[in-house]
Amino acid sequence: MPHVLKSLLPRRAWLPGSLQAPWAASLVVAAAAVGCLAGGRALAFVAQTPIQGPLSLANFVKGSSDCYDRQTRLPLAVVDTHLHVRPFGGRPIPFPDLLNYLRQSGVLFANLYGIGQRLPVNSPCTYYLDCPGVSADPSLKSDFSNAENSLDVDTSGLKLVLSMTFPDLAKPAEVLPQMAILDKEYPGLFRWMGEVNLAKQALYNNGHQAVPIERIAAWKPFMAELQRRNIPIAIHSDLGNDKDPLKYLPLMERVLNLYPNNRIVWMHLGLSKELAEIDWQHLGQSKQESISEVRHHVALLETLLRRYPNLSFDLSWRVIDDQVFSDPVKRDLYVGLINRWPRRFIPGTDFVAAAGKGEGVYRDELAVTSAILGRVNDEAFRRIALGQNFFELAGLEAVAPPLCRAAR
Repeated sequence: MPHVLKSLLPRRAWLPGSLQAPWAASLVVAAAAVGCLAGGRALAFVAQTPIQGPLSLANFVKGSSDCYDRQTRLPLAVVDTHLHVRPFGGRPIPFPDLLNYLRQSGVLFANLYGIGQRLPVNSPCTYYLDCPGVSADPSLKSDFSNAENSLDVDTSGLKLVLSMTFPDLAKPAEVLPQMAILDKEYPGLFRWMGEVNLAKQALYNNGHQAVPIERIAAWKPFMAELQRRNIPIAIHSDLGNDKDPLKYLPLMERVLNLYPNNRIVWMHLGLSKELAEIDWQHLGQSKQESISEVRHHVALLETLLRRYPNLSFDLSWRVIDDQVFSDPVKRDLYVGLINRWPRRFIPGTDFVAAAGKGEGVYRDELAVTSAILGRVNDEAFRRIALGQNFFELAGLEAVAPPLCRAAR
């Protein structure tokens, strides 16, 4: 930032959501003036009014002229497209409390996933990894719970999307009949499907295995129905593991080849704890070799984005930050990818709402998973952090506000 602009900033800490400062509107004008004078051009301004105070749904309507000023706000996503409202077992955070977490964190839009795999009701475990050998099975229970809560609880100030999390992709014949149950009980409420598991190694000790590749062709009836309704499907499919980094890539490629007209969201960039170092050559690689392997991963994602126009990627889960984005050199490779393909990514926390997790835990997850969004360009920020990509995928009428800038 030029020195002259720094002098315009107040000497106080930034506040989440908005600084609510009276000089906010003038900062846009000042920035334009400095840029234009530096370029030796006459000034020409477009009237813009930066949004004052916390964002609200009113800022996300078509035709709104107020702009979002990145310079005066923290780079936090206002949409959480990956929120698990229930844990795998045990009690959840009370739904009204969870909605207040969103409100207090500045999140206005949320995609409500249940938990596709529920531990038995008599299990003492909240998390499946704490109970190896105990089956965690797909179930409609979470979807019913989410629907009831969304109807019974005050959701004012928020826009919630319900997702069908029940499907067992290894049993495709069961999907349409269970969709019909939700249609009957909650007509028109569900706009999304997922998170559904194609290959999730973390669940292998709880009765899950990768879906056999030959079974993917049997998805055709329910995938056709999703396409007819324009409903996206969000798939968790581990790319591989440290010993075999591309082990499960053929599964996802088969899905993409068989269903090119379905809108498919690949969770977590295909990464997982089992692919901790993106070590595609050998264990114990050098720092430079590790960066080289990240380049291979980015190149793979870019190839898939180019080949499959209806494919998007989900940036959720703090594990991605812990393992990859926390390294600035590696992170910047993904920033470049996102900037080149700004319409193909959506944000999320992957927060699992187990009882006992306070608002501070959610805020931390939001901050960590949003951190990379502070590095992307304006178009990517508006489409990802401010939700435009999600709105288009989910069929919402919301429109992300424009970013503040001055014409020259």
